[in-house]
Amino acid sequence: MTGKERREQLIEIGRALFAERGFDGTAVEEIAAKAGVSKPVVYEHFGGKEGLYAVVVDREMTRLVDMVTRGMAEGRHYRGKLEGAALALLEYIEESTDGFRILVRDSHAASGTGTFASLISDIATHVEYILVEEFDRYGYDGKLAPMYAQMLVGMVAMTGQWWLEVRKPRREEVAAHLVNLAWNGLAHLEPNPRLRPSSRRRR
Repeated sequence: MTGKERREQLIEIGRALFAERGFDGTAVEEIAAKAGVSKPVVYEHFGGKEGLYAVVVDREMTRLVDMVTRGMAEGRHYRGKLEGAALALLEYIEESTDGFRILVRDSHAASGTGTFASLISDIATHVEYILVEEFDRYGYDGKLAPMYAQMLVGMVAMTGQWWLEVRKPRREEVAAHLVNLAWNGLAHLEPNPRLRPSSRRRR
């Protein structure tokens, strides 16, 4: 196994263990044992458990932010962008359950900042510019866009955290209801919300 292959193997093993047991519940000895190497090999590649954890978190955050950004870009109008973002988050949870479990855990010193808070902040930054455009179009104060971005992303992210465990209803239905609340508000909810055809094609 080459050095690069070994590094990837350790990242995958660490990812699975961190998702199952958390940072504190995972030991370097166990990571090394599952990889069939000695502890010094783990230290050689990452400098310790903290370094491995930081790499895992960074990869997962990058992947999720990229997926949400692409999902938003596919929508032609504001509602379509919301649908794309909600679907992308739920798609990430389905495909990278271990990764999302790691991201939503309580913050740890190894991650630099609160992981979940950082995740919400990063995605909100991408959403903010779209809200500014919409606020300007309808004569609202664009200075409020950052606050609304945090509200929208927080709502989607917390719903995703709940859906991580229950997995019901299916992701398209969850996304439709999320957008229903975000788009219409409680006073104007649609009784039977559905995603638009362009959003439903996401897989």
